[in-house]
Amino acid sequence: MDQKSAISVENKKDGFSEIWSRFSKTQNRDEYFHNWLALQSLLIPNIVSSVLVIGSPESKKSYEPVSKWPEKGGDPKQLADLLERVLEKRCGLLIELDNDSSSNFGLGYPVLVDLELFGSVAVEISARTEEELKYAMEQLQWGISWLELLFRRERSREEEAALGRLTSAVTLLAEAFAEDRFEGSAMAFVTKLATQLKCDRVSIGFVKKNRMRIQALSHSSKFGERMNLIRDIEKAMDEAVVQRREIIFPDYQDEKSAIIIRDHDLLSKGHGSGSILTIPLFGNDCYFGALTLERPHEFPFTEVDLEFCTGVISLAGPALEDKRKNDRHLFLKIKESLKNQIIRLTGTGYPGRKIFVTMLICLIVFFGYKNGDYRISADAVLEGEIRRIVAAPFNGFVEESSFRAGDIVNKNTVLCVLDDRDLRLERISLLSEKSQLKSKHQEALADHNRAEVNIINARIKQTDAELELVENQLARTLIKAPFKGILVSGDLSQKFGGPVQQGEMLFEIAPLDSYRIILKIDEKRISDIKENQSGTLLLFSFPEKHFNFKVSKITPITIAEEGQNSFRVEARIESDSTPLRPGMEGVGKIYVDRRKLIGIWTKDLREWFILWTWSWLP
Repeated sequence: MDQKSAISVENKKDGFSEIWSRFSKTQNRDEYFHNWLALQSLLIPNIVSSVLVIGSPESKKSYEPVSKWPEKGGDPKQLADLLERVLEKRCGLLIELDNDSSSNFGLGYPVLVDLELFGSVAVEISARTEEELKYAMEQLQWGISWLELLFRRERSREEEAALGRLTSAVTLLAEAFAEDRFEGSAMAFVTKLATQLKCDRVSIGFVKKNRMRIQALSHSSKFGERMNLIRDIEKAMDEAVVQRREIIFPDYQDEKSAIIIRDHDLLSKGHGSGSILTIPLFGNDCYFGALTLERPHEFPFTEVDLEFCTGVISLAGPALEDKRKNDRHLFLKIKESLKNQIIRLTGTGYPGRKIFVTMLICLIVFFGYKNGDYRISADAVLEGEIRRIVAAPFNGFVEESSFRAGDIVNKNTVLCVLDDRDLRLERISLLSEKSQLKSKHQEALADHNRAEVNIINARIKQTDAELELVENQLARTLIKAPFKGILVSGDLSQKFGGPVQQGEMLFEIAPLDSYRIILKIDEKRISDIKENQSGTLLLFSFPEKHFNFKVSKITPITIAEEGQNSFRVEARIESDSTPLRPGMEGVGKIYVDRRKLIGIWTKDLREWFILWTWSWLP
């Protein structure tokens, strides 16, 4: 190596040491980028120029050059196309650059942190071999890690700061909302916020009747006597709410900003507030309040303070608003609720609610003028109008029976046969006794024994009477149906040879063409029932057929069933009753008159309200 080359290498080492020293001690972001690019330009041999662009990962348009090498000279426009392609492809690229004097190459590599693109770097290099290009690309990849380290450190600091703010905000909210009432929570909130942010005064206000009203002032439970201060703070809050944005005074007092700060300026001059921060409260699609913080002039509010307060008030604002509304008088809650409903119905939006209310009003109007049949429904049971009991005529034993409940029988049909053997023997005995008495009567006549003749005649009459009784009993051993009908009860098929007592019920029979309907009318509706009212019966057995009836009798006796009192009302069937059977159940409706439909449907509600009101009246 000649002396000139040695001097060049030595100068390069000295420049590298100086830049590395500055790079390791830098605290400024722009200096960090500048020194990093200078180091890379010294580490990569035969480099001509280099450019570093940095921006936000959210938008490609925000990427801008932050450093170039050399600082003077060079043409970074040649690398502009390469930078755009690297940002688009998000990967390293190598292209050939055509110059007038020589053919150089362009190397580009993106700055990726967790798949988020923060920028890219591009260098122009004059290389003769492939190994030189490979070395340059590897050195560029290794150097990108320093930028990744910077971005990770910045992100870590931001996350730690956000976590700290979140922890402070949660602690603040927990302490403030430990109070049960709104006044206590609001006072605790502004006081603790003033202490944490070292503010002279923190106040919170809410909109009432389209004007801001202070609800709590830090370190002061009574602020009614300080009317001028309260009025100026309320004007400052209105100023922020009207403009729909946060106001930091006096940072916005410049020509570039279009923010109006007249009321903040008056508050500052009138009450010695050097720095003021006002944040409007937003929720439920409207601005409902504002928070104002005041500090001395030497402690201005920063963007960090704004971010912290915005995060805290975004959680505390709606909660305080809910507490304020819940602590109001019940009358005010009802009034506001009705007002909101009217606004929603008459204002824009809420088409479904408007359609529903319109349809409801139309239905009420329609049914308020439309008449309908007022009918009273009740459970109904079918009974036979006549129910005849077939009883045992004397003590005996069942010999034969082929009918049971549910069978239809004709008139004089033999229902059962009683055992007549004892009666027949008794009849034979009486006939024999009568024959003997007649022989004795002849002998007494022959002997002209008048007294004996009279005695025998009396005994013969007695025997005839007993014989007639036995013959009648023999005739009644065949138990027949008194009329055509259906057996409602009775079953002797399991009692053959069993004894029966005189008067014991053997069967119960009802006619097929004579029925009555038993309706159980609720006591609340019995006053509407009159005799000869018509109705319709629908039986569970014949749901497709209707039977007409008329009320025939209203019994004045109530029946308590399942916790309800009902009256027994009888009715006569006027339509064809051929398919009917006793015991069938269904639902009957008695026609009363024609009334307004809305009156029919609200009758139960109106009666309940009358009784409930009467029970509470003194």
